[in-house]
Amino acid sequence: MSAIVIDAGKCTGCGECAADCVSRHIVIEGGRARALDNACIECGHCYAICPAGAVSMPGYDCAGLEGTAAMSEFDPGRLLLAMQSRRSIRRFRPEPVSREDVERILSAGRFCPTGSNRQGLHFVIISERLEEAERAAARSFLRVKRLASLVSRTARETDIDGHFFFKGAPLAIAVCGRDAVSASLASAYMELLAESLGLGVLYSGFFVFAAKHSPELAALLALPDGVEPVTTLCIGRTDVSYPRRAPRKPLNVTWR
Repeated sequence: MSAIVIDAGKCTGCGECAADCVSRHIVIEGGRARALDNACIECGHCYAICPAGAVSMPGYDCAGLEGTAAMSEFDPGRLLLAMQSRRSIRRFRPEPVSREDVERILSAGRFCPTGSNRQGLHFVIISERLEEAERAAARSFLRVKRLASLVSRTARETDIDGHFFFKGAPLAIAVCGRDAVSASLASAYMELLAESLGLGVLYSGFFVFAAKHSPELAALLALPDGVEPVTTLCIGRTDVSYPRRAPRKPLNVTWR
């Protein structure tokens, strides 16, 4: 079955779908759009652009997609200020994150751009087994630390306590995939949405490192073959505030 279906009865032959199709999968014939048998990357542009609603995508969740918003609706100065103001949070309050907020955060990750529209992302919510995951990560990390301590002062002085990986956050989301770039983009989308909900976020790189070297954590995450954790977002209500932005080094850029 084709990834897209065009309802000839609704199609007005405007040509917008064909003009926007990156894989040249659609042609206009006899005043109507027709999908070819060549490769379709299932990007959904034809579905999104059709003014008549003549395109459907079997197998995709198309509910509630009417209406759009543009980033230009947000004041760029305030948006930039908010982006500059974000901080990695390492002090969380214990109150739980609501299911509704988690679903919004996941939706942001689901709609992020992915390479060649592969959409091959996998999300693991760690909440009820958070303490178990923390202990397993500590055991894995301590095994590596013993070797690293021989050559690294930082490794020798790092204290692996009961909140080392998640910093007391009530929830962690492991963003996983076969493509690190796509998973990283999804993580950035998810972080921005979480921040807009008044939540703080920490990227726990130490947990990802531990997960990649621990059979125990691999069993807990239960990922499909070939899918690996790329980032882990620790999320919760913050127990810290910052009255100013952190400085950065001068911009390093070359204009050509």
